[in-house]
Amino acid sequence: MKNYALKLGVPENAIVLDYAGRRTYDTCYRAKKIFGVKSAILITQEFHLSRALYLCDTLGVESIGVKADQRVYLKRLRFFWNTRESLATLTAFIDLYITHPLPVLGEYEPIFSDTLE
Repeated sequence: MKNYALKLGVPENAIVLDYAGRRTYDTCYRAKKIFGVKSAILITQEFHLSRALYLCDTLGVESIGVKADQRVYLKRLRFFWNTRESLATLTAFIDLYITHPLPVLGEYEPIFSDTLE
């Protein structure tokens, strides 16, 4: 994804990789708590976008979304992804309102200078 963004002209210093973001919940949590992100543009597949926006917004990262689908999914693949996303959405609600799992943490390392906030 980084290489794709670079090819599109996104400056390398505007790209931040989260190597400990194993799930969307972890990434949104870490964006706020580790990287100091207050708002974000989420770029992901359409089937995943609603859940990603909900998770980030609920965890305190004001977000807008952009779908990044580059292909048309066959019917059977759409069924698979929709089923998977339904289960992942259920897991997200459980994470947010019941279990509150703690992602991999680390030192606070804001990615933006005060002048950019």
